Amino acid sequence: MSAADQRAVEQVHDLERRRRHALVAADLEALDDMFDETLVHTHAHGITHSKAELLEHTAKRRPYLDITRGELLVRLIGDVAVVTGPLTNLLRTPDGGERTLAGVATQVLRRDESGGWRFVSFQMTPYA
Repeated sequence: MSAADQRAVEQVHDLERRRRHALVAADLEALDDMFDETLVHTHAHGITHSKAELLEHTAKRRPYLDITRGELLVRLIGDVAVVTGPLTNLLRTPDGGERTLAGVATQVLRRDESGGWRFVSFQMTPYA
């Protein structure tokens, strides 16, 4: 892997760490900055949100109590990165309880004009 590709992979890992922290903190400004305007976020239960809908959902429900990831595979294809790996969410339920949801997530990011990365797609598949 070239030094430039290694740096890109490190940037993607860093952005994913920041995404997890921002979702738990409901930091809408940080999330707005890292999500592309074309974001499609499909939750494990199949509901799909646009960027605006996901930000509203996060602000209203504050569903994310903790998010952990296992080892991530980052594949670079030009200015696109595809990230695949395990994901465990500790979630607040609508009735105030908690539940854990684990599975595999695939994320797609694109490199923007400034050389940074933005999330354009997210899909989680829960373990059976």
